[in-house]
Amino acid sequence: MNILAIGVMSGTSLDGIDIALCRFSYSENVWRYEIIEAQTFEYTPIWIEKITDAPHLKADEFLILNNEYGRYTGELINDFLRGQEIPQLIASHGHTIFHQPDKKFTFQLGNGASIAATTQITTVSDFRNFDVALGGQGAPLVPIGDQLLFPEFDFCLNIGGFANISYKQDDVRIAFDLAPANIILNELARQKGFAFDKDGNLGSLGTINNSLLNKLNNLDFYKQKKPKSLGREWVDNHIIPLLTTSALTIEDQAATLYEHISFQISKVIGNSGKLLATGGGSKNRFLIDKLKQKTSCQIILPDEKLIDFKEALIFALLGVLSFNGQINVYSSVTGSLQDHSGGVIHKIKN
Repeated sequence: MNILAIGVMSGTSLDGIDIALCRFSYSENVWRYEIIEAQTFEYTPIWIEKITDAPHLKADEFLILNNEYGRYTGELINDFLRGQEIPQLIASHGHTIFHQPDKKFTFQLGNGASIAATTQITTVSDFRNFDVALGGQGAPLVPIGDQLLFPEFDFCLNIGGFANISYKQDDVRIAFDLAPANIILNELARQKGFAFDKDGNLGSLGTINNSLLNKLNNLDFYKQKKPKSLGREWVDNHIIPLLTTSALTIEDQAATLYEHISFQISKVIGNSGKLLATGGGSKNRFLIDKLKQKTSCQIILPDEKLIDFKEALIFALLGVLSFNGQINVYSSVTGSLQDHSGGVIHKIKN
């Protein structure tokens, strides 16, 4: 097998839309990959406002936005592909607006039909709903890519809007969300006039508040059994109220959150093995230094392209697997009834 595919990812931290053109080959039971070209398209203030307001729209307005965002994604892909080889398929994660698997629903903005119609390229989308219907968390979905593309690592850690981890336990792949990360750190940075907390500058200026730290570490989520996942609603309901009522400076809130995040990660990885760290948060030197202080696990930071586009790469792989009718979601990861092939295919016949 040799296939060219695009992976499209928009994370909860609202950094922008990641698009990666990837080539995959499969032979002798080994998957290989190449990220040929990749780019992040930053959201305009208008799109940030639209996505932020999306949960509060009327039903018809929400459906209109879903189609509009799909066309917008397709137009970005068309711009990205100018001068590039045309891929056989697009795999789009969309942008998560709702994620409440305990209530049996999740929703990722960006109608795959609109993307396929705009690009005239077969598009796979809506990767999470089938898993939720099967009783799973609908997340995380990246771990199958960790197993197929990065088997040499004991742990694969992604630090994006949320920090999540994937590893093998008793020869079975498991994964789960660890803690909120950039979704709340970026919010604190915005309150100080910055897009994000570059290198943890805000956190480095603050002082850890033990009272707030204990409240964060004692949230019920951390006592739940895996599989488990987090969404923006959880942050709004549990993290923001603690920060708001703490009466601490932004710097002290950030310092306490960094301590919380690094503690929750280190608690899982322990002190041995090799860890691959990716996602925007892995470029935050303050956070990585705090993590290194808490664990003897070998932390590997790959090249910047893989740090920034690993999730887009793996969603491209998920699309390839879905298109070929192969398993792309492990029940051991999400808690669903069975392994399955997720994703809705909008097929363009050329």
